[in-house]
Amino acid sequence: MPPRDYPLEPLPGKPGARGYRAFLKCFAKGVMTRVTGDIIALSPPLIISKEQIDELVGTLASVLR
Repeated sequence: MPPRDYPLEPLPGKPGARGYRAFLKCFAKGVMTRVTGDIIALSPPLIISKEQIDELVGTLASVLR
């Protein structure tokens, strides 16, 4: 697995803040996510194209960096 250049740990004293920030950034880019604390959940539709999956994953990746 390649090394990460971004932290994944919760922010000290602010549980859920990182997940909520990611939710807001994704929403601003047109991608709907759900968060529970710092866990991001995706619920794509049952009928989805490869291009839409690529957009979903690409947006989430850019938000997390």
